Amino acid sequence: MFEQLGDLVAFGLLGLEPTSRSGAAVQFFVMDVAKIFVLLVLVIYVMGLLRAMLSPERVRAFVRGRPDWQARGMAVTLGAVTPFCSCSSVPLFIGFVEAGIPLGVTFSFLIASPMINEVAAVILVGVLGWKLASLYVLAGLLVAWFGGLAMQAFRPERWVEDYVWKIRMGETAMAEPDTSLRGRHRYALGEVREIVGRIWRWVLLGIGVGALFHGFVPAAWVTEHLGGDDWFSVPAAVLLGIPLYANATGVIPVAEAMLTKGVAIGTTLALMMSVAALSLPELLILRKVIRWPALALFATVLAVAFTLVGWGFNLIA
Repeated sequence: MFEQLGDLVAFGLLGLEPTSRSGAAVQFFVMDVAKIFVLLVLVIYVMGLLRAMLSPERVRAFVRGRPDWQARGMAVTLGAVTPFCSCSSVPLFIGFVEAGIPLGVTFSFLIASPMINEVAAVILVGVLGWKLASLYVLAGLLVAWFGGLAMQAFRPERWVEDYVWKIRMGETAMAEPDTSLRGRHRYALGEVREIVGRIWRWVLLGIGVGALFHGFVPAAWVTEHLGGDDWFSVPAAVLLGIPLYANATGVIPVAEAMLTKGVAIGTTLALMMSVAALSLPELLILRKVIRWPALALFATVLAVAFTLVGWGFNLIA
Protein backbone atom coordinates (compact mmCIF):
# COMPACT_ATOMS: atom_id res chain seq x y z
CA MET A 1 0.00 0.00 0.00
CA PHE A 2 2.70 2.48 0.97
CA GLU A 3 4.82 1.58 -2.05
CA GLN A 4 1.86 2.15 -4.32
CA LEU A 5 1.29 5.55 -2.73
CA GLY A 6 4.92 6.47 -3.42
CA ASP A 7 4.56 5.35 -7.03
CA LEU A 8 1.35 7.38 -7.42
CA VAL A 9 2.87 10.61 -6.11
CA ALA A 10 6.31 10.34 -7.71
CA PHE A 11 5.48 8.80 -11.06
CA GLY A 12 1.79 9.71 -11.41
CA LEU A 13 1.19 13.15 -9.92
CA LEU A 14 4.71 14.53 -10.39
CA GLY A 15 5.42 12.67 -13.63
CA LEU A 16 8.97 11.66 -12.66
CA GLU A 17 10.69 8.80 -14.42
CA PRO A 18 11.02 5.61 -12.38
CA THR A 19 14.59 5.21 -13.58
CA SER A 20 15.64 8.76 -12.66
CA ARG A 21 17.45 9.63 -9.45
CA SER A 22 14.88 12.23 -8.45
CA GLY A 23 12.05 9.79 -9.13
CA ALA A 24 13.64 7.14 -6.93
CA ALA A 25 14.27 9.70 -4.16
CA VAL A 26 10.73 11.11 -4.19
CA GLN A 27 9.14 7.65 -4.32
CA PHE A 28 11.25 6.54 -1.35
CA PHE A 29 10.41 9.71 0.60
CA VAL A 30 6.62 9.50 0.11
CA MET A 31 6.54 5.76 0.81
CA ASP A 32 8.54 6.03 4.04
CA VAL A 33 6.75 9.14 5.32
CA ALA A 34 3.40 7.37 5.07
CA LYS A 35 4.68 4.07 6.46
CA ILE A 36 6.66 5.44 9.39
CA PHE A 37 4.11 8.01 10.56
CA VAL A 38 1.25 5.48 10.50
CA LEU A 39 3.33 3.08 12.57
CA LEU A 40 4.53 5.92 14.79
CA VAL A 41 1.03 7.11 15.70
CA LEU A 42 -0.34 3.60 16.28
CA VAL A 43 2.53 2.39 18.44
CA ILE A 44 2.78 5.58 20.52
CA TYR A 45 -0.96 5.47 21.18
CA VAL A 46 -0.87 1.83 22.34
CA MET A 47 2.17 2.44 24.52
CA GLY A 48 0.51 5.57 25.91
CA LEU A 49 -2.38 3.43 27.12
CA LEU A 50 0.09 1.22 28.96
CA ARG A 51 2.25 4.05 30.23
CA ALA A 52 -0.75 5.57 32.04
CA MET A 53 -0.14 2.86 34.64
CA LEU A 54 3.64 3.36 34.82
CA SER A 55 5.26 6.44 36.36
CA PRO A 56 9.00 7.05 36.81
CA GLU A 57 8.50 6.69 40.58
CA ARG A 58 7.12 3.18 40.13
CA VAL A 59 10.07 2.31 37.92
CA ARG A 60 12.46 3.65 40.55
CA ALA A 61 10.76 1.77 43.38
CA PHE A 62 10.79 -1.44 41.35
CA VAL A 63 14.57 -1.34 40.85
CA ARG A 64 15.61 -0.07 44.30
CA GLY A 65 17.15 -2.56 46.74
CA ARG A 66 17.84 -5.32 44.21
CA PRO A 67 21.21 -7.11 43.80
CA ASP A 68 23.49 -5.46 41.24
CA TRP A 69 22.99 -8.04 38.50
CA GLN A 70 19.25 -8.12 39.04
CA ALA A 71 18.95 -4.34 39.20
CA ARG A 72 21.02 -4.01 36.02
CA GLY A 73 18.85 -6.50 34.18
CA MET A 74 15.72 -4.68 35.27
CA ALA A 75 17.19 -1.28 34.38
CA VAL A 76 18.18 -2.46 30.90
CA THR A 77 14.78 -4.05 30.35
CA LEU A 78 12.93 -0.99 31.59
CA GLY A 79 15.09 1.24 29.41
CA ALA A 80 14.20 -0.88 26.41
CA VAL A 81 10.44 -1.12 26.96
CA THR A 82 9.49 2.20 28.57
CA PRO A 83 8.81 5.17 26.30
CA PHE A 84 10.88 7.63 28.36
CA CYS A 85 12.62 10.21 26.20
CA SER A 86 15.98 11.76 26.98
CA CYS A 87 14.28 14.66 28.81
CA SER A 88 12.54 12.36 31.31
CA SER A 89 15.68 10.22 31.61
CA VAL A 90 17.50 13.04 33.44
CA PRO A 91 15.09 13.22 36.42
CA LEU A 92 14.92 9.45 36.42
CA PHE A 93 18.74 9.40 36.59
CA ILE A 94 18.57 11.70 39.61
CA GLY A 95 15.97 9.46 41.23
CA PHE A 96 18.14 6.39 40.70
CA VAL A 97 21.11 8.15 42.33
CA GLU A 98 19.01 9.26 45.34
CA ALA A 99 17.64 5.74 45.74
CA GLY A 100 21.17 4.40 46.19
CA ILE A 101 21.25 2.47 42.92
CA PRO A 102 24.84 2.10 41.61
CA LEU A 103 25.64 4.53 38.82
CA GLY A 104 26.76 1.67 36.61
CA VAL A 105 23.19 0.35 36.73
CA THR A 106 21.84 3.81 36.00
CA PHE A 107 24.15 4.19 33.01
CA SER A 108 22.87 0.86 31.69
CA PHE A 109 19.40 2.38 31.71
CA LEU A 110 20.65 5.59 30.07
CA ILE A 111 22.25 3.60 27.27
CA ALA A 112 19.24 1.38 26.66
CA SER A 113 16.61 4.11 26.90
CA PRO A 114 17.38 6.22 23.80
CA MET A 115 18.87 3.37 21.77
CA ILE A 116 16.09 0.81 22.19
CA ASN A 117 12.39 1.54 22.37
CA GLU A 118 9.23 -0.23 21.39
CA VAL A 119 8.42 2.33 18.69
CA ALA A 120 11.74 1.87 16.91
CA ALA A 121 11.58 -1.92 17.29
CA VAL A 122 8.11 -2.19 15.73
CA ILE A 123 8.98 0.21 12.93
CA LEU A 124 12.23 -1.68 12.32
CA VAL A 125 10.25 -4.89 11.87
CA GLY A 126 7.87 -3.15 9.46
CA VAL A 127 10.60 -1.43 7.46
CA LEU A 128 13.63 -3.74 7.59
CA GLY A 129 12.25 -7.09 8.74
CA TRP A 130 12.32 -8.97 12.02
CA LYS A 131 15.87 -10.31 11.62
CA LEU A 132 17.54 -6.89 11.52
CA ALA A 133 15.19 -5.61 14.22
CA SER A 134 16.13 -8.54 16.45
CA LEU A 135 19.84 -7.99 15.81
CA TYR A 136 19.54 -4.31 16.68
CA VAL A 137 17.63 -4.95 19.92
CA LEU A 138 19.96 -7.78 20.98
CA ALA A 139 23.06 -5.71 20.31
CA GLY A 140 21.54 -2.75 22.15
CA LEU A 141 20.80 -4.86 25.23
CA LEU A 142 24.36 -6.21 25.29
CA VAL A 143 25.87 -2.74 24.89
CA ALA A 144 23.66 -1.38 27.68
CA TRP A 145 24.60 -4.22 30.03
CA PHE A 146 28.37 -4.23 29.49
CA GLY A 147 28.59 -0.48 28.90
CA GLY A 148 27.12 0.10 32.35
CA LEU A 149 29.61 -2.37 33.84
CA ALA A 150 32.49 -0.55 32.14
CA MET A 151 31.28 2.81 33.48
CA GLN A 152 30.92 1.37 36.98
CA ALA A 153 34.55 0.21 36.97
CA PHE A 154 35.70 3.86 36.78
CA ARG A 155 33.66 4.94 39.87
CA PRO A 156 31.62 7.60 38.04
CA GLU A 157 29.97 8.80 41.29
CA ARG A 158 32.85 11.28 41.73
CA TRP A 159 31.81 13.04 38.52
CA VAL A 160 28.14 13.57 39.32
CA GLU A 161 27.17 17.23 39.70
CA ASP A 162 26.79 18.29 43.33
CA TYR A 163 23.20 19.45 42.98
CA VAL A 164 22.11 15.92 42.11
CA TRP A 165 23.04 14.68 45.56
CA LYS A 166 21.19 17.57 47.22
CA ILE A 167 17.84 17.17 45.54
CA ARG A 168 15.27 15.79 47.94
CA MET A 169 13.50 12.58 47.13
CA GLY A 170 10.25 13.24 45.32
CA GLU A 171 11.16 16.64 43.83
CA THR A 172 11.32 15.13 40.35
CA ALA A 173 8.12 13.13 40.71
CA MET A 174 5.66 13.26 37.87
CA ALA A 175 1.93 13.49 38.49
CA GLU A 176 0.07 10.19 38.47
CA PRO A 177 -2.09 9.97 35.35
CA ASP A 178 -5.78 9.07 35.39
CA THR A 179 -5.90 5.27 35.03
CA SER A 180 -9.54 5.07 33.98
CA LEU A 181 -10.22 4.01 30.39
CA ARG A 182 -11.18 7.55 29.40
CA GLY A 183 -8.14 8.94 31.21
CA ARG A 184 -5.80 6.49 29.48
CA HIS A 185 -7.31 7.41 26.12
CA ARG A 186 -6.72 11.11 26.78
CA TYR A 187 -3.21 10.37 28.01
CA ALA A 188 -2.41 8.24 24.93
CA LEU A 189 -3.65 10.99 22.60
CA GLY A 190 -1.54 13.47 24.53
CA GLU A 191 1.47 11.20 24.11
CA VAL A 192 0.89 11.04 20.36
CA ARG A 193 0.63 14.83 20.11
CA GLU A 194 3.60 15.45 22.38
CA ILE A 195 6.01 12.86 20.98
CA VAL A 196 5.09 13.25 17.32
CA GLY A 197 5.07 17.02 17.76
CA ARG A 198 8.59 16.87 19.18
CA ILE A 199 10.21 14.48 16.70
CA TRP A 200 8.31 14.86 13.41
CA ARG A 201 10.88 17.29 12.01
CA TRP A 202 13.70 14.88 12.76
CA VAL A 203 11.77 11.94 11.34
CA LEU A 204 11.19 13.91 8.12
CA LEU A 205 14.86 14.92 8.12
CA GLY A 206 15.90 11.30 8.54
CA ILE A 207 13.56 10.20 5.76
CA GLY A 208 14.82 13.04 3.57
CA VAL A 209 18.44 12.02 4.13
CA GLY A 210 17.51 8.43 3.39
CA ALA A 211 15.67 9.49 0.22
CA LEU A 212 18.63 11.53 -1.03
CA PHE A 213 20.93 8.67 -0.13
CA HIS A 214 18.67 6.22 -1.93
CA GLY A 215 18.23 8.29 -5.07
CA PHE A 216 21.44 10.21 -5.57
CA VAL A 217 24.31 8.35 -3.92
CA PRO A 218 25.70 5.81 -6.37
CA ALA A 219 25.83 2.27 -5.09
CA ALA A 220 29.45 2.06 -6.20
CA TRP A 221 30.44 4.97 -3.94
CA VAL A 222 28.68 3.46 -0.94
CA THR A 223 30.17 0.05 -1.52
CA GLU A 224 33.63 1.56 -1.89
CA HIS A 225 33.55 3.73 1.25
CA LEU A 226 31.29 1.89 3.71
CA GLY A 227 30.29 -1.38 2.13
CA GLY A 228 33.65 -3.08 1.90
CA ASP A 229 35.61 -5.22 4.32
CA ASP A 230 37.95 -2.41 5.36
CA TRP A 231 38.34 -2.29 9.14
CA PHE A 232 37.81 1.46 9.26
CA SER A 233 34.30 1.40 7.70
CA VAL A 234 32.65 0.65 11.05
CA PRO A 235 34.54 3.31 13.08
CA ALA A 236 33.81 5.76 10.26
CA ALA A 237 30.09 5.00 10.56
CA VAL A 238 30.24 5.52 14.34
CA LEU A 239 31.98 8.88 13.92
CA LEU A 240 29.51 9.87 11.21
CA GLY A 241 26.62 9.29 13.62
CA ILE A 242 27.88 11.64 16.36
CA PRO A 243 27.05 14.99 14.69
CA LEU A 244 23.74 13.68 13.36
CA TYR A 245 20.61 14.29 15.41
CA ALA A 246 17.85 11.72 15.25
CA ASN A 247 16.33 9.17 17.55
CA ALA A 248 16.22 5.45 16.84
CA THR A 249 13.04 6.02 14.83
CA GLY A 250 14.37 8.85 12.68
CA VAL A 251 17.52 6.98 11.65
CA ILE A 252 15.65 3.91 10.37
CA PRO A 253 15.05 5.36 6.87
CA VAL A 254 18.75 6.18 6.60
CA ALA A 255 19.62 2.62 7.59
CA GLU A 256 17.12 1.25 5.07
CA ALA A 257 18.69 3.28 2.28
CA MET A 258 22.20 2.22 3.34
CA LEU A 259 21.28 -1.46 3.23
CA THR A 260 19.79 -1.09 -0.25
CA LYS A 261 23.13 0.36 -1.36
CA GLY A 262 25.07 -2.65 -0.15
CA VAL A 263 26.34 -1.39 3.20
CA ALA A 264 27.03 -4.28 5.59
CA ILE A 265 24.62 -4.99 8.44
CA GLY A 266 27.24 -4.39 11.14
CA THR A 267 28.24 -1.02 9.69
CA THR A 268 24.57 -0.01 9.44
CA LEU A 269 23.84 -1.09 13.02
CA ALA A 270 26.89 0.83 14.28
CA LEU A 271 25.64 4.01 12.60
CA MET A 272 22.11 3.55 14.00
CA MET A 273 23.40 3.09 17.54
CA SER A 274 25.76 6.04 17.27
CA VAL A 275 23.02 8.37 16.07
CA ALA A 276 20.55 7.21 18.74
CA ALA A 277 22.79 7.07 21.83
CA LEU A 278 25.94 9.05 21.02
CA SER A 279 24.62 12.17 19.29
CA LEU A 280 25.66 15.62 20.48
CA PRO A 281 22.20 16.61 21.81
CA GLU A 282 22.07 13.47 23.96
CA LEU A 283 25.53 14.22 25.37
CA LEU A 284 24.60 17.83 26.09
CA ILE A 285 21.55 16.67 28.05
CA LEU A 286 23.69 14.33 30.12
CA ARG A 287 26.13 17.18 30.80
CA LYS A 288 23.43 18.69 33.04
CA VAL A 289 23.95 15.80 35.43
CA ILE A 290 27.53 14.55 35.00
CA ARG A 291 30.82 16.39 34.53
CA TRP A 292 33.04 16.36 31.46
CA PRO A 293 35.29 13.42 32.52
CA ALA A 294 32.25 11.17 32.95
CA LEU A 295 30.78 12.44 29.70
CA ALA A 296 34.02 11.73 27.82
CA LEU A 297 34.21 8.27 29.37
CA PHE A 298 30.58 7.59 28.47
CA ALA A 299 31.16 8.61 24.84
CA THR A 300 34.35 6.54 24.61
CA VAL A 301 32.75 3.41 26.07
CA LEU A 302 29.83 3.65 23.65
CA ALA A 303 32.02 4.39 20.61
CA VAL A 304 34.19 1.35 21.35
CA ALA A 305 31.15 -0.84 22.02
CA PHE A 306 29.39 0.21 18.80
CA THR A 307 32.56 -0.42 16.81
CA LEU A 308 32.93 -3.91 18.29
CA VAL A 309 29.26 -4.66 17.57
CA GLY A 310 29.68 -3.53 13.97
CA TRP A 311 32.82 -5.58 13.44
CA GLY A 312 31.21 -8.61 15.05
CA PHE A 313 28.07 -8.55 12.91
CA ASN A 314 30.07 -7.90 9.75
CA LEU A 315 32.24 -10.90 10.58
CA ILE A 316 29.21 -13.12 11.19
CA ALA A 317 27.46 -11.88 8.04
